[in-house]
Order: sequence, then structure tokens, then C-alpha cells
Amino acid sequence: MRPLGLSLLIALPLGAQLPKPAANTAPMLSGLDNAAGHYATVAKQIWSYAEVGYMEEKSSALLQSELKNAGFTVKAGVAGEPTAFVAEFGSGKPVIAILGEFDALPGLSQDTVPERKPLRAGGPGHGCGHHLFGTASTAAAIALKQWVQANNVKGTIRMIGTPAEEGGSGKVYMVRDGVFNDVDAVIAWHPGDDNAVTGERSMANISGKFRFHGVSAHAAAAPERGRSALDAVETMDVMTNFLREHIPDGSRIHYIITNGGKAPNVVPDEAEVYYVVRHVEMSIVKDIWSRVVNAARGAALGTGTTFDVQLVGSVYSLLPNETLAKVQQRALEKVGGFTYTPEERAFAERLQKSDAFTAVPLETVAKVKPLSIGAAGSASTDVGDVSWVVPTVQLSAATWVPGTAAHSWQAVAAGGTTIGYKGMMVAAKTMALTGADLFGAPATIAAAKAELDAKRGPAFKYETALGSQPPQLDYRKGSTP
Repeated sequence: MRPLGLSLLIALPLGAQLPKPAANTAPMLSGLDNAAGHYATVAKQIWSYAEVGYMEEKSSALLQSELKNAGFTVKAGVAGEPTAFVAEFGSGKPVIAILGEFDALPGLSQDTVPERKPLRAGGPGHGCGHHLFGTASTAAAIALKQWVQANNVKGTIRMIGTPAEEGGSGKVYMVRDGVFNDVDAVIAWHPGDDNAVTGERSMANISGKFRFHGVSAHAAAAPERGRSALDAVETMDVMTNFLREHIPDGSRIHYIITNGGKAPNVVPDEAEVYYVVRHVEMSIVKDIWSRVVNAARGAALGTGTTFDVQLVGSVYSLLPNETLAKVQQRALEKVGGFTYTPEERAFAERLQKSDAFTAVPLETVAKVKPLSIGAAGSASTDVGDVSWVVPTVQLSAATWVPGTAAHSWQAVAAGGTTIGYKGMMVAAKTMALTGADLFGAPATIAAAKAELDAKRGPAFKYETALGSQPPQLDYRKGSTP
């Protein structure tokens, strides 16, 4: 991956002015307002399903049904992923795609109340708001389809349902298998605690499970006969923790021990640790990952065990497209934010008093942040891979109480209430407007493609660290009770 300087991201000439706003969009926006209650019901249903990556059968089926009923042709099971789908309406160019996610996270089950109250102990929950993500994208695609029909606009709308964003790299396999080859521009969004067009670069990452194999024995009567796979895991973890001092700033290494044995008086012959390595630059991620693998080799050698690695996921950093970002910023400013009812405000104020919460003024939800391009972000997303092959734009909408951290029970709680649904509709309307503006703007699409070419460089060729392996459909197996 070619390093990107901040100056390039900010100073790159766009080569085209903003397109004129699309005509006759008022009925499209009012139609979304009228359908808000229906889409809230859809989102709440997916919230209640709370299906983790590659297991989102009911969530995916529900969104597919919505799109089929609206006149889209739907193809399911794309790129070797049973819950992935492509819904399409129209024909010819341009091809404008809207992304939708719908996977939940393990261990974040939570009721719609402002204190910790799991609905199912240890169960999954939508701590990243993907129930809202998939629903808003579906709503935007349907509204845009109705606008295209009403105004006799030429081109193709695609709603692409993408599973397993949370660590499963669902979109990576779709990029690798050519799902985006003929797409001209991609529109996406993500739940958050403010209203803004995403100008940050996310972090690239590689993740995998290290499984160590030893010899079991009675831990008291015959420990000398055993070779502990857990010792290997713990030795590896010690080495990677020392490694943290000697890696570039901005890097991250995370791990959890997913299998540490079954009984303390039995030397574990099997143990597993799940690692994620992150940095903005993929070249640095690859270097750190190779050093983590070497730590596993050393741990196995020192403990008399063996090991193997299952690569689970790998994603590029998000590559912001300033040309498209300006189009989406104008759309978001037209839509604007929203205000809380007294009941929503009371819920938000109580939630802000919970543990590990950073309180931010609640009035944030009524505002739209100015456009800013080029800063380094801290999270990762498989939208990053899409953004390196197709001009891509993404916004955040205030579906959570200001100050909420993603992947928290607080995010699950707010995401299942009217607070989440209001922010969801801000996103749906903004994406629909952005799509309408792009359908009549070939010069803007050309400028967005030229910007992408300039940023990634003439020698760029997309390839993933996952190589030719199939999607790891079982990566969440055993993660939910």
C-alpha cells in the first residue's frame, strides 16, 4: 500500500465542481419520513435477532424481502457467503451502490434501558448499530429507486448486503471476487454519536487464531509427561506484550484467550489465542503480524508444542474521497440533525451517568459537523477494501447518545430506541440524496475516479492478505451461548 500524506488528502484538486442538486427530491424525502415507522420496526426486528457474523440468516432474509417487495432483483449467497446479497434495480451506467451491514457482536446483549441489563446473559447485541446500518441502507435504496422511476433516470442502483463486518472481512471476499468491478461509486454510512461525513482514514488490520497443540497429562501425578498448549499461549502473549515497545506509533495489538484448557489438574493439550494487529498502513500491519507469528514459533519451540494459524480477517484502511465527500456533506446539511423529545432526553441523561461514559452535550444530535478530510482514525472496517477499488463515501449519524463508545452496552440500548431510529433516518435521507445527485453527475464521478487513481498511485494493484482462502464462516462459532 502506498503511504498517503495528509497534504495529499487535503490539497488534491478535485477537477470538478459540485454537481447541481438533483431535482424533485422532496417527494423522496417525504416518502422516507412517511415510512420511518415501518423502518423502525424492521430495525428493531434485526436488533432483536442480534445475529453474529456469517450467521445473520434472519436479518439478511428480512432485508432481502424488503427489497424484493420494492421491485429489486435479489441474488443471495454471493462471494461464498450465504448471508451476503446483491439487490439491483435499473440498467446501464452509472452503477451506484449502497452498502448495508447487519451483524451483531458477541457478549453485548442489552435491554433498551439506561442501566446494564442483558436480555440474555452472555448473548450477542448490536453494539455497533448494524441493525440500523442495514435498514437505513435498504430504505435509501428503495427511496432512490422510486425517485429514479418517477424521474425516468437512467442507471443502476445496487444495494449490497455485506455480512460479518465485525472481524469476518465480509466485503473483502466480495471485492476479491469482483462484486464491485463495474460499480462507479459507493455510498455508505455508520451509526455514531454525531452527524458527519467520514473523512478519517481507518486502520488496516490482520486477525487470526493461533492454535497450539501439546500433550495432556495429570498435572499433579505426571506433569513431566505433559506439554502444555496453554503455556505456549501464555508465552506467546508475554512476547507480544514486550513487542509493543518496539513497533511504530499508532499500532495496536489485541488478543483474547479463546481456549485455555478444561480443568486445572489436566495439562491442556489444546489452547487457542485470537489476535488482531492494526495500523493505518497495511505494510506496517504485515510487518508486525510477521513478528507476532514469530512469537508463536518461539513459544511452540520453547514449550515443546506445535501450532497452526487460521487467518480470520484482514482489511485495508479507509481511503476518503474528497470529491464524493463534498457531495454527501451538502446532502447531510440539507437533511440536518434532529432533537430529542423530553422522554429521549431523560433516557440520554441517565445513560450519560453510567460507567465509562464520556458526556457530550446532547445538542450535538441537532448539528452537522463541518467536513474534515485526512485525519487518522482508530477503528477498522472492511469498507476500507471497497474504498481502494471504487470511489467511496460514508457518513456517521447520531444514533447513539453523544459520548457513547461503540461496542458498548450503551450503544445497544440507545440503538433499540427512537434515538437510534431518528439517526437512522438522517442517514437514509442523506444517502438517498447523495445517490440522486450522483446519477446526473458524470463529471463528478469521473473526478472521484481520478482522485482515487491519484491517491493509490499508478502501481497499485489490489490484493488481500487473505489470499485465496474462502470466507471463514465459522469464525464466530462458539462465541454465543
